[in-house]
This record gives sequence, C-alpha cells and structure tokens, in this order.
Amino acid sequence: QVQLVESGGGLVQPGGSLRLSCAASGSIFVIYNMGWYRQAPGKQRELVAAITADGSSNYGDSVKGRFTISREKAKNTVYLQMNSLKPEDTAVYYCNAPKQATLGRTYWGQGTQVTVSS
Repeated sequence: QVQLVESGGGLVQPGGSLRLSCAASGSIFVIYNMGWYRQAPGKQRELVAAITADGSSNYGDSVKGRFTISREKAKNTVYLQMNSLKPEDTAVYYCNAPKQATLGRTYWGQGTQVTVSS
C-alpha cells in the first residue's frame, strides 16, 4: 500500500502564494510520475501539474506561468509552488501518483483545501 499525504493548504489573499507538499510512503521503492489535481465545488477534477522522473513537467492552461511543480525523487515527495493566486484557484488540491511501472494502481491523497479570498 502507498499513502500520499498533502500539506500546505490554507487561506490566502488574491495575489499571494502558497506551497503545497505531498509525501509518499508505504510499500514503494520509487515513484516515477506524480502530479497535482484540483476540484472546485460543482466542477470536475482537473489536472494542475504533473512531473516525471526526469523532471519533465506539464501544466493546466489556467495555471501556466503561475504554478511550478518540483520534486525530491529520493524522498518520493512532490511540491507545488503557487504564485499570483486568484479566487478561481480556490479548490481542494489532490496529490496523485498514477499507475506506472512501480505502482500497480493509481493513488490519491486525501486533499488539502486552498482558499483564495480577500
């Protein structure tokens, strides 16, 4: 079993910044691909950012240029630096480890709330 534990969410004013962290633990050796999704009330879950073992990353269109995903591969930890936050970024953010060579299924974290409001 694999556990993904997120931290770093909270309330921030528009234009502010937050940094989310996700640490993976359990019966794993290495997780090659990890990412972040978010889900706002009444909306579908959407990709925010994803990163591969070699550091390649991709972003959802709405966060390009404002969010940065990074990782510490040896610690199976992924981060999401969120800058220039907007009210529309308000959502529950979920850490994701998709099914891959070292994982037999997709895993999700429990989610962390990010609220952008004045």
